[in-house]
Amino acid sequence: MKLSEHPLWLVGFRPFFILACLSGLSLPILWALIFSGAVTAPVITFSVVQWHAHEMFFGFGWAVLGGFLLTSTKNWVKVRGYHGYALMFLVVAWLFERVGMWYQGAWPPFLFLISNNLFIGAIVAMLVWTLIRNRKNDFYPDNYFFLLILPVFMVAKNLALSADYAQIGWSMTLGLFRMAFLVMLERTLTQFMKGVFNVTILQNPALDKAIKLLGLLLVFESLMPGQLAGGIALLLALLLAGRFVFWRPQLALRRLDIGIMYLGYFAIVAQLLVEFLGHIVHIEWVGSVSIHLFAFGAMGLVIPAMIVRISKGHTGRKAAFDAPDKLALWIMMLAFVLRIVAPQIYPAGYTHWIYLAAFCWFASFALLAWRYIPFLMQPRIDGKEH
Repeated sequence: MKLSEHPLWLVGFRPFFILACLSGLSLPILWALIFSGAVTAPVITFSVVQWHAHEMFFGFGWAVLGGFLLTSTKNWVKVRGYHGYALMFLVVAWLFERVGMWYQGAWPPFLFLISNNLFIGAIVAMLVWTLIRNRKNDFYPDNYFFLLILPVFMVAKNLALSADYAQIGWSMTLGLFRMAFLVMLERTLTQFMKGVFNVTILQNPALDKAIKLLGLLLVFESLMPGQLAGGIALLLALLLAGRFVFWRPQLALRRLDIGIMYLGYFAIVAQLLVEFLGHIVHIEWVGSVSIHLFAFGAMGLVIPAMIVRISKGHTGRKAAFDAPDKLALWIMMLAFVLRIVAPQIYPAGYTHWIYLAAFCWFASFALLAWRYIPFLMQPRIDGKEH
């Protein structure tokens, strides 16, 4: 068997979910050690906080988002999808970026520029080309939202590491990931509730489009007057909360595997409300509450459940959550409490809360890695090729 024909390279989620698990278990622990001074900071000219945020969003986050979109887009437009050498190239580019981010200060600027843009540029181009080329067969007519936001990730990424426009870049990055999660949750929760509980949750085209349009506007929140940005954040939060009521949460929360997706959805609402409050009053939060509400609430809660479901379902297994899977989800819920809630109650223990939350990420993703890397390295058990 050629290396490019190994099961690992059959579908996009396989290598990138492995990278997501490995970065999810290592990056938060590494940051906690750097934050406390136990480990020497990377060789960089930008701030170590920028490095940490970049690696969590564009390292870990894009490993997940890339794996998900490489897999889902091919299903949306009914094509084979990128595999083999194309996936190998993307993985090498992702790894090259991680090395570049650690040694940026010691590299020639042009080499870092290449390392920092090769992966994101390549995967965005591949995803956009898939959607445009097969537009007539696209199951989702609103995929133009992805065509709009995917290229903007490259702009946000470079601004986020700049000296003068970092705040704009990080605001855009958060807005872009929020948009991706809103679209993903809208689609998947509709399917999950139908498949698990045999119920149809509210699907109102006008409401759904309004939510996505407001989310798109908030990508450029940092460029707006504060009151306007706060008003849009509040309106989006209210629309999401209103739809949440009609999405049968009392039913969904009976099952951990579905309920945790709802908690991730509600974390987005909470993050928007914090954004709104930040524009009208001054609140002394401990830690960067807004961005961590999304990182721990939406990403931290939703992504492990997504890895379990996709890794099982797309390798021919029943997408059922066993006891170790549920334990991984409970650990991430504990991480949310330790990182968001506990510091507000006992600020003096802030460094300890960071360590404990990072350890929870390590434990959860180490458990997922132990469980699912073997699945992702093996052929489908139902005999299908991919």
